[in-house]
This record gives sequence, C-alpha cells and structure tokens, in this order.
Amino acid sequence: MQYASTRGHTAAQNFSEILLGGLAPDGGLYLPTTYPQVTDVELDSWRKLSYAGLAFEVLRKFATDIPEADLRVLADKTYTSDVYKNARGDESAAQITPLRVLQEKNGRKLVLQALSNGPTLAFKDMAMQLLGNLFEYTLAKNGAELNIFGATSGDTGSAAEYAMRGKKGIRVFMLSPHKKMSAFQTAQMFSLQDPNIFNIAVEGVFDDCQDMVKAVSNDLEFKNRQKIGTVNSINWARVVAQVVYYFRGYLSATTSNEQKVSFTVPSGNFGNICAGHIARMMGLPIDKLVVATNENDVLDEFFRTGIYRVRKSAETWHTTSPSMDISKASNFERFIYDLLERDATRVAALFKKVETEGGFDLSGKPGSDGDEFNKIAKFGFVSGKSVHADRLHTIRQVDKEFGITIDTHTADGIKVALENLQEGVPMIVLETALPAKFNETIKEALGRDAERPVGFENIEALPQRFEVMTADVTEMKTFIAKHTGL
Repeated sequence: MQYASTRGHTAAQNFSEILLGGLAPDGGLYLPTTYPQVTDVELDSWRKLSYAGLAFEVLRKFATDIPEADLRVLADKTYTSDVYKNARGDESAAQITPLRVLQEKNGRKLVLQALSNGPTLAFKDMAMQLLGNLFEYTLAKNGAELNIFGATSGDTGSAAEYAMRGKKGIRVFMLSPHKKMSAFQTAQMFSLQDPNIFNIAVEGVFDDCQDMVKAVSNDLEFKNRQKIGTVNSINWARVVAQVVYYFRGYLSATTSNEQKVSFTVPSGNFGNICAGHIARMMGLPIDKLVVATNENDVLDEFFRTGIYRVRKSAETWHTTSPSMDISKASNFERFIYDLLERDATRVAALFKKVETEGGFDLSGKPGSDGDEFNKIAKFGFVSGKSVHADRLHTIRQVDKEFGITIDTHTADGIKVALENLQEGVPMIVLETALPAKFNETIKEALGRDAERPVGFENIEALPQRFEVMTADVTEMKTFIAKHTGL
C-alpha cells in the first residue's frame, strides 16, 4: 500500500514512512493511492471477531509494510478491557465500543455507539492508544526518537498525552487555547507531571494553535532537525484507527451485508467523520454520513451550499461543546481530494486560496470555483447544526426518555441525528466523551453534577504544570529547541 499527497508534489511512500509525520512536504495530506476494498466474505467473517481482531484485519489492509505478526501483537496490546475499562460500570467492556439502542419506533432506530471507555474518557483514545504503541514500536526498530507537536481544542491533547506518557524516545509538546477548554479537560492535561509532556496554553483560539502546528510542519529544515511528528487528526495512522469502529458499529447493528446504516458524527476538524468516509469508500454499506456542527458551522455551511468559508479568530465562538470550536477543518482536504476525483493540482490551488482568501466556492454559481456541489450526495454527506439551547434540550430529553446522561458534543450529534432518521436504516450516533468532562453544562441542563468515574473525583484540584505563550511561531520554535536540546 502506497500513500500520496493530496497536493501531488510528494513521492509515494509506505505506511511506516508517513506514520510519524503529519503534513506531506508539499503541505498536503496523505491518502492511499487506492482505497482497499472489503468483500462480502470478509465482512461476514469479521462479524465474529473481537475488537482487537477486527482492528488487525482493517489495519493490515493499510500497513502492508509492517509484519502481520507484529501488527496483530500491537492490536491485541491496544484493544483490551484493561485499557478500555468502561467507566460506566456495566459489563460491556470486552466489546470496547458497545451499542445502545435509544429509540425504535415507526421503523426508525436511533443507536448510540460508546467510544469513551478509554483512559481519558473520550473517543480520541480509540486511535491514540494505538498510535502510542505504533510510535514506540517503530522508534525502537530504528533506534530513533520523536518530538510530537500538536494542537487540541479539548480531547486530543489529553488522549495523546496519556498514550505517550512514559514512552521511550518520545516527547509531547501540546498547544491548547488558553482558558477555552472545560475545567475537567484542562486539568486532565495540565495535571500530568511526566517529564516528557509539555503543555502550552496559547493566547488565542484553537485555529491559532493549529496554524502554528502547520507552520512548523511546513518548515522542513526545522521539522527534520527537531524530529517533529504529529498526533493531530491529520496523522494518517490515527484516521485509519478510527475507521475500525465504523466497521464495528455496522457489524453490531446489522445481521447481513444487504442492510445499510447511517452515522451521525459531531464534527469540528473533520477527522472523525473522514474515517467514516474512508470506510464507505472501502465498501462498508453506509447510507448517510451526517455532519453535526455546533455554532462554529463552517462544515454545515459547506454541505448545505458548497461554499467553504473559514472563520477568523474573532468569528470563532467559544461554546459549551468546545472540542468542536474549530473554524478551519484540517482533515477536510482529504474529502475534497476525493470529491474532485483526485485532481491534486486543483486541490492545491483551492487550499492555497483558503490561505489567501479564506475559502472557496464549489456551488456552481457564476464566479464560483467549480460545480461539484451536486456530486456531494453520492458520497452520502448531509449536515445539521446545534446550538447551546439545543444542547441543553437534548441532554434533558435523553436523560428523561432514556435514563442516561450524555456530554455536550454527543448532544449536538443526537439533535442532528433525530432530524435525519430514515425508515429502515439504523442511525448510529458516535459518542464523543463522558459527561463528566463538561460538568458545567450538565449541571446547567439537569441541575446536578455529572457522575465522576473512579479516579477522576478531584482532578481539578491537582497541581497543574503548563506554559502560557503567545501565538508566535518563532517563539514556539525556540521553546521546542530548548527542551529537546537538538
């Protein structure tokens, strides 16, 4: 399996060669030159597998340069009920991502797929735990080291840090927007005292953090000298790891390959739902991929109009679903590459226009950049938007009708999913996090605190270690160099 850049100016490489990086040298994102296909026979055989077994089968289609025996060991090491302890306290930990039917009436079924049983109580653990083991395996084979430089709007940071803490040959430099995460999210990251973890609170919004990650990644001389890698959703291995739970969700919700399902995904950076797009391109029988946004609705606007218009920092809302407070979707380029039939030259031109003019227009109207909007439907994408009042209403509704508490991002997903239910097609909503991570809003909605999983009761009171810095790339490079000694 070979990988090429969405912008076309980088030689094809194998999985291990792109594993430790993020952006391609030409500024694009890596995708396989062709998507591997899944047959009916394979799907049938995969129905009986454990989550680790399924992960191995999916990964072996993409990581063809890693010996299969090693890949199986890595999957078995990652996806265990010891790692995914199931903070809810029920007996489904062995399933890793169990399904729960919330509503079934008039042929319309609403299902919740639990993805937050990992150590940081968020779906990011599903990929990050594998990434940590893949990184350690690859670095050990080559006697190398890696400095991870990433940005987070909430959950990516803690998931990365918990996956990489104590890993030999790895340091983590994680940027987050200063005072714009929940108190729980902030404490999860900043309370880590491991010497290989560096938390940097940036005075700005998430997109300022992400822009610095891209600027450093595009400085190839600095990137190579400092051995910079990334765990953000632009990292291809992380996207592949997320593909697995789409297969698990489908196989758990159906009994035959003639059936279809739809997925609703709370979306900010487009990484999570991009994995669903890839699963669909592999042949998984997905009907609709429903993009659920919050007030930062750049993706909803595109899927409704064909216009991709990034927002400036001043236009980016700080909301009660903060992990989605993103106005420039880093993974979106991967879908556009497929939408434009892999025309790398045109993709490069459009995303250059994003940087210079703030977006592009594929609506087909006079003066637009193209007329591909009418092709979006064949990829299954639709979208919707949820705001704070919707989140409160949905949290109350789910608590009253189904007896469970959901987090704010999952509430965005359920609100939009209910607007897109179809008869005969189960709608699976991907859970984003446990509600304890967003207790302020849970208390506003329900008048009580969210239940705290064991071990997290007083996390906000722990000592915190972090640096506050401005959104200055030169200053950031100096900080990294100082702490790597390279």
